[in-house]
Amino acid sequence: MTSAPVPGFAEALTSPDAPLVLDGGLTVPLEAVGHDLTGALWSARLLADRPDAVVAAHLAYFRAGARVATTATYQATFEGFARRGIGHDRAAGLLALGVELGREAARRAGARAPGRPLWVAASAGPYGAMLADGSEYRGRYGLGVAELERFHRPRLEVLAAARPDVLALETVPDAVEARALVRAVRGLGVPAWLSYSVAGGATRAGQPLEEAFAVVAGSEEIVAVGVNCCAPADADRAVAVAARVTGKPVVVYPNSGEAWDAGTRAWRGSPAFTAARVDGWVRAGARLVGGCCRVGPDRIGEVARLVEGRGPDR
Repeated sequence: MTSAPVPGFAEALTSPDAPLVLDGGLTVPLEAVGHDLTGALWSARLLADRPDAVVAAHLAYFRAGARVATTATYQATFEGFARRGIGHDRAAGLLALGVELGREAARRAGARAPGRPLWVAASAGPYGAMLADGSEYRGRYGLGVAELERFHRPRLEVLAAARPDVLALETVPDAVEARALVRAVRGLGVPAWLSYSVAGGATRAGQPLEEAFAVVAGSEEIVAVGVNCCAPADADRAVAVAARVTGKPVVVYPNSGEAWDAGTRAWRGSPAFTAARVDGWVRAGARLVGGCCRVGPDRIGEVARLVEGRGPDR
């Protein structure tokens, strides 16, 4: 059974009300209670194994003040599930289940706060996330736009049929893949945001941000554009560029600022994500603000309090 989307997500992005607060990294509350997410499917494994844990993780963010839950489908692909012995029909069911689990968490959280819409964003990671080899931080897969569109479209069709409020096209490293995604979401009947992973003033694949954001400027389906899974300082620079180039509302949800060391399989460095950065993002055009890797419910709670304290958009 699919759940009905909450009316008006795209309209909320252009309203004079305060920006919408996104959740943070789904792995944070999941790992905090002992779930091992080191496998190739990452949090998508729990769609099959522990769906109750996914609902609990979404609830942790809603209760912290988030208005948008991002589903556990970032690394959920037909190809990735097939490597685990999960066939096409079962994989499609798990993709749809990701949306339903987000909706269930919204129902539970919304019962405590009637009249306050809560939204579900169906996450779709880049081609590199399916490879599970770090390619989403490099791009340049050697595939063309048409090949990447053929990869993305079947999964996006399933996610759209599950009726989320928005599709989250996340951690896109490459303008070539962005072009494919713009084509892949046409006609699905669900709005989408597209967010690049960036380093400095360029995509992870090295394209200047002005060039990368221009790819989505004319897309009616893409209702917001921005950055995620990057350093907070890189997000600071990118928000204004995204707003200027596209004229669209901006989405921004960087990492904590720590860096993953693949050799030691541990995080290093110090967090640089602070709620204080949010005011600058909003003034530059951000209408969706939150966090990605290593940003947990406590930090999202701080963001929510700051955003709500700002009142209507100023």
